[in-house]
Amino acid sequence: MKATGRNTVPPQHTGIKTDVMHTVTCSDTSDAKVLFDKAKERLLHVSDWKAICGKSSADFMLTDANGQTINRAAQRGDKFRIDIPAPGTRAGNGYDWVEVEEISIDSAANSDSVAMRVRPTVNPLTPPDENDTAHFYTGDATSTFIVQRVGDTVTAEIHGRNEKPNTSETNSLLDKARNALVAIGAIAGLHKPQWNALAKGLLRR
Repeated sequence: MKATGRNTVPPQHTGIKTDVMHTVTCSDTSDAKVLFDKAKERLLHVSDWKAICGKSSADFMLTDANGQTINRAAQRGDKFRIDIPAPGTRAGNGYDWVEVEEISIDSAANSDSVAMRVRPTVNPLTPPDENDTAHFYTGDATSTFIVQRVGDTVTAEIHGRNEKPNTSETNSLLDKARNALVAIGAIAGLHKPQWNALAKGLLRR
């Protein structure tokens, strides 16, 4: 039976999509299980991603639903506070924010998988009546991070779907301009080195 992590990736309807994948073939199934367990832990400990990706990466910090930083594995309803190497937004207090909307963990006789899907969200530290999406993509976008093992092969994947600039879900003219510029850079592929580094780093032996 195959791992089912890709079932968490939404269909593509609008904007662009991004797909990054890195695969390691181990010496045997036992070795692959050990690598999968390490990669799963790395995937869910979001605040360590910058150390995995390198100095030029964005800085990812895991918070609870209220925006308070936490030191544990990610759970559904948590948020990422993301400090990208570019000017921040007013809506996000200088950061981009996403919410963990699903975490799926599956295991079968010859496979294992863990998948985490996030979506742009409001800044949890702002008053309830401020509902601007604090991210350079709109709330239609998702990013799904997957680690899965099938037999002696372990794969790390990042899948972006429905990615388009957030110029409609914020009232700030400065944020609209900033989001457009950052999103255009991401759409042009400037974020791919970071995701490639993450995929490879998750599977580091």
